[in-house]
Amino acid sequence: MGGEYPTKPMSLYSTIWDASNWATSGGKYKVNYKYAPFVAEFKDLVLKGCSLDPIQEVTNGDVCEDQNIDLEAQDYAAVTPLRRLSMRRFRQKFMYYSYCYDTIRYPIPPPECDIIPGEQQRFKETGRLKFGGSHRRRSRRGGRTTIPIDETDQGDM
Repeated sequence: MGGEYPTKPMSLYSTIWDASNWATSGGKYKVNYKYAPFVAEFKDLVLKGCSLDPIQEVTNGDVCEDQNIDLEAQDYAAVTPLRRLSMRRFRQKFMYYSYCYDTIRYPIPPPECDIIPGEQQRFKETGRLKFGGSHRRRSRRGGRTTIPIDETDQGDM
């Protein structure tokens, strides 16, 4: 980061956002907090940024501007056509809900959403994936066989 080396240990803090009340089949599967605290480990993590005045909470403009230019020039700062195609395939195969297409909850999509008309057609107004054909629930008893009763062997009824 340049400048003086920090005299206090640095750390990274993050939070876990619990969406289990709506993102897991309407709350069917809840987070089990008995396994807390949840720990995430990062290997070879490199954080790039600029120092901040802790009192005023403002950045050193010149230093940060140079670092922003450097960050934007990096390979990971731009999405190549190949990476975009890979992401589109991944979304098509694995994404079954998108809050960007949930027009019931969000009549106006949030600003971070990029609405793709071809992708939007795959989702209902609830943001959940449309499934083709009829998906009827099968009876659990469908596999059991019944033993026919021989009416000639009724005994003394």
